[in-house]
Amino acid sequence: MPGSSPISPPEQPTPTRPERVSAVVVDYNAGDALGRCVESLLGEGVGEVVVVDNASVDGSAERARGTDPRVRVLRSEENLGYGRGANLGAGATTGDYVLVSNPDLVLRPGVVAALVAVLDEAPDVALVGPMLLNPDGTVYPSGREFPSIGEALGHAFLGLVWGGNPWTRRYRHLGADQHVARPADWVSGAIFLARRTAWVTVGGFDEAYFMYVEDVDLCWRLRRAGWDVRYEPAAQVVHEQGRSASRHPYRMLLAHHRSMWRFAWRSADGRTRLLLPLVAVGLLLRLLLAWGEHLLQPRERLRHTRQPAAPGSSGAVRSPT
Repeated sequence: MPGSSPISPPEQPTPTRPERVSAVVVDYNAGDALGRCVESLLGEGVGEVVVVDNASVDGSAERARGTDPRVRVLRSEENLGYGRGANLGAGATTGDYVLVSNPDLVLRPGVVAALVAVLDEAPDVALVGPMLLNPDGTVYPSGREFPSIGEALGHAFLGLVWGGNPWTRRYRHLGADQHVARPADWVSGAIFLARRTAWVTVGGFDEAYFMYVEDVDLCWRLRRAGWDVRYEPAAQVVHEQGRSASRHPYRMLLAHHRSMWRFAWRSADGRTRLLLPLVAVGLLLRLLLAWGEHLLQPRERLRHTRQPAAPGSSGAVRSPT
């Protein structure tokens, strides 16, 4: 059944020229996961890998440095957040295409070539995202629509207790849609390949988002600028989710809800702006409920928790929604 069983690796497309693709990995205390991610990127033949280290203290960036001439590390003395870190890394690369990635994932064979093929064949596509697999082989839904305010509220609240509710299913495109190459409003920021010209046109990520929802915002701005976004399940990536978010759940939940409010304020227009006070109250209630849920969780579960279902995104390093 789609989304519930392990996925076989796809056939490998024809390799792309490495100098065309640069990879940016935003690291924050990702531990050994960073090394596995960098190794899988190098195995895909990318031309360069820039690791942007957000003041990690676990030695992950130091271990990645020097593993290969194609790997460089840019170290910040403070945590810049995911979007700002990705922008910094992208600005230090030269490839025609920029692959932006969390450090807690591993690319299966053929991912880069499959994503490059999409951008090569469709010059109007700015950004393409792969299929995301959980470590158990099940599919994490990417390639979603921008939710309406009603759909977002239904997904955010009912998603806590009823994951299969109609709002969540529509928003996440659950089921067979996850196995179909198709246009999408937005794809997860955990990993994607962007056309540099499009990325530069919109200025990359909006750095006002410290973490979460910056991927939704980026795709929204790209589409407003006339570009398309695609989801490509032939490219498959295994994602170990939420490594640092689980260490600071209350802070991350606050950042998540702030980001959702920023995007709601930015994207609402016309009569929908009249609903923004309702959205603000809903987000505050949602934040309090999410904090309460974490407070009641046993410590062991807290260490392995994922971010709650809400209209938002992935980041360095956190679970997508």
